[in-house]
Amino acid sequence: MRYLLLLISIIYIGCKKSDTQANLVADEPVCIAPRSVNDGDTVVGQYIIAYTPGIILPNIPARDLSLTAERTLEKNSIRSTSLLKTFAGEPGGFIAKLSNDELLRLKSDAGISMIEPDRIIALGHCFTVVAPWLVTWNIHQVGFSNGIGKVAWVIDSGIDFDHPDLEVDKTRSKSFISGQTSFKDENGHGTHVAGIIGAKNNAFGVLGVASGATLISLRVLDKDGEGLLSNIIQALSYVITNAKAGDAVNLSLGEDGVSEILDQQVLNTAAKGIFISIAAGNDHKAADLYSPARVNGKNIYTVSAVDSAGKFAGFSNFGNDVVDYAAPGVKILSTYLNNQYAIMSGTSMAAPHVTGLLLLNGNNIKVSGTALNDPDGTADGIAHN
Repeated sequence: MRYLLLLISIIYIGCKKSDTQANLVADEPVCIAPRSVNDGDTVVGQYIIAYTPGIILPNIPARDLSLTAERTLEKNSIRSTSLLKTFAGEPGGFIAKLSNDELLRLKSDAGISMIEPDRIIALGHCFTVVAPWLVTWNIHQVGFSNGIGKVAWVIDSGIDFDHPDLEVDKTRSKSFISGQTSFKDENGHGTHVAGIIGAKNNAFGVLGVASGATLISLRVLDKDGEGLLSNIIQALSYVITNAKAGDAVNLSLGEDGVSEILDQQVLNTAAKGIFISIAAGNDHKAADLYSPARVNGKNIYTVSAVDSAGKFAGFSNFGNDVVDYAAPGVKILSTYLNNQYAIMSGTSMAAPHVTGLLLLNGNNIKVSGTALNDPDGTADGIAHN
């Protein structure tokens, strides 16, 4: 594989990492893996159930979530053993195995607002392992600053917490995959996302937008990049009950369709003063067709992708009704498994740039230029520090 390296000298005062910028303009086409064939498949007999606000008390304490769910099942003559998991929110809900008759009984309960079948979330995966450059074109384009003391919750395939270029909080990290307690990344996608947000400002590797930020691994996808919709909802519940205002959440994943419960859980999280950055998706379609990219609200940002020339990425979803910013998402170099570095492309790579900016500046994100050839006709502003 041949790469033409455009070397530009930039002086950053106080920056430990080299000022060499790598502009990746490889001859081969951008590698974007398609959605997995399993993406969007329903889990037979498994459902996500959301309570009705005002009937079930809002903001149920975490210690009472299981009791509330068990009482709801009992009221509808459903065994408590059907209960799998609970989740907090406003007011929250639970995941359960149900027969058709049990499903109908719950649907008629005034205390239940929504019921959705649990579904498989599955990422495509395409990467190239390469030697690192220290200050890459995307970081030069977006800007960076000291992120030490800032906290990002990365809902993804986990993070390689042994990577020397990442500051991972092992205490608060958690797996939401049934039967897998380790929050360590076995896929690579989450580690790549984490490096874009907060790779350290040291003498090796790459540099993150909010360099040195504390990264919390919330693992919802396995080694194959597969997980459940309910895993994401539980991870957001965990953020709601453990994060603080000013923290940021990165969601470089989404549904192959719409989930009103997932959308509401994103709104619940943002209502706590927690910032959320969401990948627009890689289907080259309107982003409002997909959850959670379609969610609008205070502290919530959906991000499309551009390349190093500022051109709108051919794979990126679009739409001014839900997309807030564009950010680099083509041939992005970042941290990878086993202390390595790799190039990946996608709106999954664009969203963590905005996550880093949210950590640095809150809602005061600047714009430097606009995306060229934006298919919706109104160019997205390219996010900048």
